[in-house]
Amino acid sequence: MKKSKLWSLGLFLLLALSVMLAACSGDEGTTEEPTETNEETTDGTTTEETEEVVPQTLVFGRGGDSVSLDPAIVTDGESFKVTENIYETLLNFGEQDTTINPGLAKEWEVSEDGLTYTFHLQEGVKFHDGTDFNAEAVVKNVERWKGGAEEQFYYFHSMFKAEGEDIIASVEAVDDKTVVFTLSRPQAPFLKNIAMSPFAIASPTAFEAAGETFGDNPVGTGPFKFVEWKRNDSITVEKNTEYWQEGLPKLDTIIFRAIPDNSARLNALMTGEIDLADGVNPSDAASVESNGDLQLIERPSMNIGYLGLTNTRPPFDNKLVRQAVNHAIDKQAIVDAFFQGRAEVAVNPMPSSISGYNDEITGYEYDPEKAKELLAEAGYDGAEIELWAMPVPRPYMPDGQKVAEAIQKNLSDVGIPSKIVTFEWATYLEKAKNGEADAFLLGWTGDNGDADNFIYTLLDKDTIGSNNYAYYSNDEVHELLIAAQSEIDEEKRTELYKQAQQIIHEDAPWVPLAHSIPLLAGKKGVTGYLPHPTGSESLINVSME
Repeated sequence: MKKSKLWSLGLFLLLALSVMLAACSGDEGTTEEPTETNEETTDGTTTEETEEVVPQTLVFGRGGDSVSLDPAIVTDGESFKVTENIYETLLNFGEQDTTINPGLAKEWEVSEDGLTYTFHLQEGVKFHDGTDFNAEAVVKNVERWKGGAEEQFYYFHSMFKAEGEDIIASVEAVDDKTVVFTLSRPQAPFLKNIAMSPFAIASPTAFEAAGETFGDNPVGTGPFKFVEWKRNDSITVEKNTEYWQEGLPKLDTIIFRAIPDNSARLNALMTGEIDLADGVNPSDAASVESNGDLQLIERPSMNIGYLGLTNTRPPFDNKLVRQAVNHAIDKQAIVDAFFQGRAEVAVNPMPSSISGYNDEITGYEYDPEKAKELLAEAGYDGAEIELWAMPVPRPYMPDGQKVAEAIQKNLSDVGIPSKIVTFEWATYLEKAKNGEADAFLLGWTGDNGDADNFIYTLLDKDTIGSNNYAYYSNDEVHELLIAAQSEIDEEKRTELYKQAQQIIHEDAPWVPLAHSIPLLAGKKGVTGYLPHPTGSESLINVSME
């Protein structure tokens, strides 16, 4: 009996175990997931591969908000940084230089006399509102620029008007895809000028309907479409899914965030709030380079940071006082302290990389005693001046407030008392443009790599009230610059610009301070970003990895 019971019990347990094993082998309700997503065959090949999907959203931290998103009416880099991605121009610059490449125009011809430019347009291009891009749209844009008030369409009037004359005499749509520009006189940098950001082609339907509010709801043909603008915070654009260049852009969304303080912006990058940071302090470069999660990016230098002296306001309506200020400021100390070696001391109103630079001019030496002598000769009465400090960092000046403080000390040392003031960025530019400043910090990043875009744009009497914030006027300089615009012979152009720089140096409308190497920083995963010397670039090839 005992052996029989034990055998029966063993049989029962064996049957029970078999039932349990059968139940487990047929179970389809398990929630356990495999830890490996790839399966490997006996020959070592992978039968299935999966990759992590990285969201294609880029958050770009920058130093200030845009003034407007209508490229035809703005002059500030923060506006162009965004509009460069919403609109397109007839011609493009090279990826990292100012050579001329096709844009909305695929081909072009220039007449022998330099007066007729024929552009053949890309096909199948539409504006973001669904309307067609064609020759008539180009004509309507040019007519808008030509017919706009000079104080509003600053760039057009400074680049395409001289001595009250329209350089673009007419523009005609020959057919749907051919447009002809006829000039009143040759303009040597015409192709480079027309490639500049302010001359992007906007939807006529949109700007005619919106009027003066067009800059709040921009419509172009570019790789990204406008979504939202939160003033002084962020601008969001999204991928144009009907973009005419196949496979582009690579990003789905770009958010341009305004973070005025350089250190706060870099901190936002380090904490993951943003992916790309403009305006990195030179003093922070080493910490970025030592961070394995970040990359330091140098923008090719093509800029000038300067102290402007409003030539129509006392005491700077006196050339001797302006020369004294040039001797009073220790530019090398400013470059050493605030640019950390990533800049060169400026002598002329354009960098040495630009054709036509006069390297025979040595500049004003730092000489406080000479400054005092000139002030005494000028009869300067010691009245306090206002010294305007930029409220936002710019590529040509990482910290306007600190530079202003250094200049304030230099001026005090020679007997010029000053009070530092500032305003919100758009207000600062507007008031300076109106000639309301005594002395002001500002600068310029070249638009097209031509000397005309520095000297004529910034210091010709024709551009007073637009980009000539110093209100400098010299008839001889004007004649030289107008002649240089029309001169096709490059050697003769160079000589004209050198003569103009010599006169400007003597008149001292500014204190040229520095030509900087602007720095940016990004996450390692930001790929395809190529900083452009103009300070504005399309983000069409950028992606996140």
